[in-house]
Amino acid sequence: MPPKAPAADATLRILRLLSQQRGPVAAATIARTLELPRSTVYQLLAAMTEHGFVIPIPELAKFGLGVAAFELSSGFSRQQPLTRVGAPVLARLVDEVGLSGHLTVLLGRDVVYLVEERAPHGPYLVTDVGVRLPAHLTASGLAMLADLPAAQVRALYPDRGSFTTRTGSGIGSYRELSTELRATRERGYAVEDSSITDGIKSVAVAVPDHVGWPAASVAVTFAADRDVDVQATAARIAHAAAELGRRIGG
Repeated sequence: MPPKAPAADATLRILRLLSQQRGPVAAATIARTLELPRSTVYQLLAAMTEHGFVIPIPELAKFGLGVAAFELSSGFSRQQPLTRVGAPVLARLVDEVGLSGHLTVLLGRDVVYLVEERAPHGPYLVTDVGVRLPAHLTASGLAMLADLPAAQVRALYPDRGSFTTRTGSGIGSYRELSTELRATRERGYAVEDSSITDGIKSVAVAVPDHVGWPAASVAVTFAADRDVDVQATAARIAHAAAELGRRIGG
């Protein structure tokens, strides 16, 4: 039976296809895969681009998911499922390492804090539930950005105006961001030191979804002068992130 709303049906099928890919996709590939007329695909992509759900990447002649798509997925995450599943995993991690922890999702160029578990006698943090902070300044954000295709990251950070600062330190250009994301991928975890709050350090690992996209990030935060084995702590965070990924179907 043909769909009662063919345009809406095709739009949702395109969004689903894009969400299942590790990188941008050509319009011709979309048309061929979904068996849709090319003219229809281009028209729908133009409308989705206008509303921010799709980003065209002219250099590649391809299309990727836009900020509005991330907002939609993050909105779903904030409506309890990820929070409910992630809270016990985070609480167990905090008990193991004795450091404050938090669970975040990526929302455009920001991270949004969904769950926070404070360790006893931990330092004051600005990362209450619901707080938004620039992704490029946080370990949580860097961990998730490192798992996105380079073209997607570039679309999120098109110029120097995309980079803000809080303490005067931290990443201030796309070149610096690319270097840090490369280092994050190589070591398997992200690190932030005093970019959000002077004297506060964080370590984070991304939580993969079922196709390898970063669904969230698990992190711990502590005073920078505290004697913490970062590699050992990152390994425990990675274990928690992998468990959460399995729980959400990763």
